[in-house]
Amino acid sequence: MRDPVKVIELKKSILEDNDADAEVLRGTLKDEKLLYINIMSSPGSGKTTTLSAVINRLKDEMKIGVMEADIDSDVDAKTIADLGVKSIQLHTGGMCHLNAEMSRQGMREMGTDDLDVVFLENVGNLVCPAEFDTGSAENVVILSVPEGDDKPLKYPLVFTKCNVVLVNKIDALPVFDFSLDNIREYVGRLNPNAVVYPISAKTGEGVDAFCDWIRARVKEQQA
Repeated sequence: MRDPVKVIELKKSILEDNDADAEVLRGTLKDEKLLYINIMSSPGSGKTTTLSAVINRLKDEMKIGVMEADIDSDVDAKTIADLGVKSIQLHTGGMCHLNAEMSRQGMREMGTDDLDVVFLENVGNLVCPAEFDTGSAENVVILSVPEGDDKPLKYPLVFTKCNVVLVNKIDALPVFDFSLDNIREYVGRLNPNAVVYPISAKTGEGVDAFCDWIRARVKEQQA
């Protein structure tokens, strides 16, 4: 009798291996007192604009590095580098997310010895990036007003795994049918520990509150 066919659950195996790598990386960065923040969102939500606003407020008080993950191009990395902080572009080779090993490679190439915080601008997508642990200490999701306030209901995993939700483009609230109360309710239902910050990266409204959160997290990581 032939032996039964062996079945390997590849996705489960890949995710478990990555989770183990992520825990190792997280521990290493904790020992190095380096805060790693993973930023996820849909394309066009304002990740780069938000990062630029944050960097302009914090770059004189802490050393910042940014890893820009995209399938192609180096537009975002150049934008960040022009702000005077370390920046590196990571091409994912068609993959719609970054994982822990990619994070490790990016940090090694960028150099982190003198940094206090590293931001990852993950690939624009609300699905794949949520499934793969990057080894970050904190996960931030940006949701822009034009996308609608139902996204936590449609993409629950990414909102379940985040520590912070930035509701960007609040300067456009008068134009769109969007409820901040709904967002707080939906996010609170999925993830009671997540903090919601309404912001406008364009006007600067609310960005200082998010920067205060970053300052507090850097201080905790370095304690």
